Amino acid sequence: MYIPSFNKFDNEQEAISFMQRYSFATIITSVDDVPYATHLPFLVQQRDDKIILSSHFAKANPQAVQILDKRVLVIFTEPHAYISPSNYEKKTNVPTWNYLAVHAYGKAELLEDVEQKANLLAHTINTYEPAYIHQYEKLPEEYKHKMMKGIVAFEITVNDLQAKKKLSQNRSELERENIINTLSKSTDTTEKEIAEYMKAMKPTL
Repeated sequence: MYIPSFNKFDNEQEAISFMQRYSFATIITSVDDVPYATHLPFLVQQRDDKIILSSHFAKANPQAVQILDKRVLVIFTEPHAYISPSNYEKKTNVPTWNYLAVHAYGKAELLEDVEQKANLLAHTINTYEPAYIHQYEKLPEEYKHKMMKGIVAFEITVNDLQAKKKLSQNRSELERENIINTLSKSTDTTEKEIAEYMKAMKPTL
């Protein structure tokens, strides 16, 4: 991913927090120069100073067999906003787009043990709907094992993390204020989120 120096995330932890917040991501692989992509919820953890991404495919998904012994890319991205040149001080400007994105590259490993799959599913439930775990635990074991046979669980150990926040860092203070004010008044929630990210970044500029 092309990342000018002023668009870099401040540190790795900031990128991890972003991935955890916007955890429904896209996993991309390539076979014979043909790209394949699947949209999945990911668990993002740190273990022994390593970043681990965990998720599962439907067993019927052909991409499930493509992740072994290959470099895998997972893209995390969510809030974005159109930036009108009306926010700038000079008329000689063009529209652009503000956004945040994290690209995580790594090597995948299948979680084939029943206990590993069970732990992954339990962790997923506790992450996205903790109140449901009690109902899930009471489901018949035969039913849960049948469901687990229908998935391919995996982990990715990240070895290259590329994080970009394009939030008008190269514009003047007045122009950034204009953009924040414009986006804050929007009825679009993602545009409001970009405004909040820009506000949070202001003290470091």
